[in-house]
Amino acid sequence: MDLEGILAIVFIFGGGTLFLLSVSPVGKALADRIRGHGAVLQQDPELYAEVEQLRQEVSELQERVDFTERLLAAKNEEKNSGEA
Repeated sequence: MDLEGILAIVFIFGGGTLFLLSVSPVGKALADRIRGHGAVLQQDPELYAEVEQLRQEVSELQERVDFTERLLAAKNEEKNSGEA
């Protein structure tokens, strides 16, 4: 295949992809963000505090899940070693 054919394919599929992205909600949000209209977190200390609290809660939940997984693995190991 020659170089012109490859470039034609790239432009056809790339152009179509860019067009579809531009009319999608993701493309519109990206354009708003580039324009500076979509900035949600503009120095709002209450929002930052809430996000930080959510991060802490997620971290604590992850620790609980890890602990539970270790307990279940230990019980399964005991059960499997008792059957052998």
